[in-house]
Amino acid sequence: MNNALKAACLAIYLLAIVSAFGVLPAGITSILQNTAVILVAAHTLELVFAYKSVQRYRGPLVDSIALTLLFGLLHWKPLAKNP
Repeated sequence: MNNALKAACLAIYLLAIVSAFGVLPAGITSILQNTAVILVAAHTLELVFAYKSVQRYRGPLVDSIALTLLFGLLHWKPLAKNP
C-alpha cells in the first residue's frame, strides 16, 4: 500500500512536469500542477512539524528531507514508529 501511494505521488509530480510542456489537455494541466503544488506545500509543513522523526533516517539528513518533501508522511511516519 505504501509503495502504491509513493508511486501515485511520483506520478502526479511527473505528470505535472510533463503538462508544463503542453503535451496534455489544458483542463487537466492546471489540475495536475495545482495538485503537485498543494502536495509539496503540505509536505513542507509536515517537514516542519515532523522534523524529529525526519532526523531518525539512517542515511544523510538531506536525503530524508528530500524524501519527506516528495512523499510526506509516507516517509516520516515509519521513522516515527521506530524507537
